[in-house]
Amino acid sequence: MPTEPLRCAGALIVDDDGRIFIQRRSPERRLFPNCWDIVGGHLEPGEEVQDALRREVTEETGWTVSHVLGQVGEYRYTGDDGLTRVETDFLIRVDGDLSRPRLEEGKHTEFRWLAEQDVDLLDEHRDVNDGLIRRIAENGFAALRSIGL
Repeated sequence: MPTEPLRCAGALIVDDDGRIFIQRRSPERRLFPNCWDIVGGHLEPGEEVQDALRREVTEETGWTVSHVLGQVGEYRYTGDDGLTRVETDFLIRVDGDLSRPRLEEGKHTEFRWLAEQDVDLLDEHRDVNDGLIRRIAENGFAALRSIGL
């Protein structure tokens, strides 16, 4: 069991309408199965957070990061696998066809662009006491408002 928390990078990808990209994790995933989530994942050994952010966006969507608009927050949580993680999330823009992400086969089953008034969708299939992904999205929408988007 590692004594240090696992480090993660997360991307709140924003479109021109101020919506945030979310994708559904496959039902076979060990952590948060069948739940809506943002793009992101664990840092590889020796990798910096910004490098992991860029890598994960390309791996999970086929898009490339064009602009990092700012850091949304840092979140510490323990997954149902018992491992503690520290996730740093960023508001970003990407290059690519936003209507056609290339989802990672076997890891994600569908996607959508989430408007602020639809954040309750993020509670679907999540433990009632969890609320993590909804809190991250709400912080992302607050950050968007603060920079006028």
